[in-house]
Amino acid sequence: MAKLISGKIVSVKVRNEVKKETEELRENHGIVPGLAVILVGNDPASQVYVRNKQRACEEVGFHPYEYRMNENATQEQLLDLIGVLNKDNKVSGILVQLPLPEHIDEQAVIHAISPLKDVDAFHPVNVGKIMIGDYDFLPCTPAGIMELIASTGVDISGKQCVVIGRSNIVGKPMAMLLLQKNGTVTICHSRTKNLKELAASADILVVAIGKPKFVTADMVKEGAIVIDVGINRMEDGKLCGDVDFDSVEPKAGYITPVPGGVGPMTIAMLMKNTLHAAKLQHDLV
Repeated sequence: MAKLISGKIVSVKVRNEVKKETEELRENHGIVPGLAVILVGNDPASQVYVRNKQRACEEVGFHPYEYRMNENATQEQLLDLIGVLNKDNKVSGILVQLPLPEHIDEQAVIHAISPLKDVDAFHPVNVGKIMIGDYDFLPCTPAGIMELIASTGVDISGKQCVVIGRSNIVGKPMAMLLLQKNGTVTICHSRTKNLKELAASADILVVAIGKPKFVTADMVKEGAIVIDVGINRMEDGKLCGDVDFDSVEPKAGYITPVPGGVGPMTIAMLMKNTLHAAKLQHDLV
């Protein structure tokens, strides 16, 4: 029977550390980190995410700045706003909530954000820094997963690590972070021929593909750490991950639940990145 890795518990620890450091930054240097979140359109899920980020900012002592643009806003208008925020000293980090309306080029928007304020770590400069292991920011979800793995006390060095999914947001950076901790890393995806066998060889298995209950017990090694990044809504309205929790949990050594596993870590690491950005911009790192 697996031990549950609680993202709620680990994320509270991260947020408390950020809150403490933010208080010290304000008291010692008069600096309050600010996070600007831009929402284009009225996507209901995006609105929830933005609300959660605002709430987290207030909880740790940041200034939250919210910018809402209607879904017909032009790409030029969005890039102009980013240009203004890049120059605003009150704003430590800039986050554009994805997905964007179809008429706006996502990559152009990511490229427009100053790498020093790119708290999502999506800018090519920050992606390149992650590749060489000399980074300022890490993408929030992979960084949160590393914290979850660390909370188990298991040393990644020398372990067989399998990442299912190759997205720019989770899969690719996740593989890099595991590699930097000396894991032996395999990336699997939709074209992988022997996926079941590779997954079953993993000491650490990270699943991020957006397919409900895709990973079953026969794909998991006895005693493995299983990290489920997926969040899918079933027909009955319940949430589930990319891992079939009920079949895998008795076999795994550690497993993240959905919800309450990876999800809470993403916003906690965003707060950590924003604090680091404020320090960077004031030469305090």
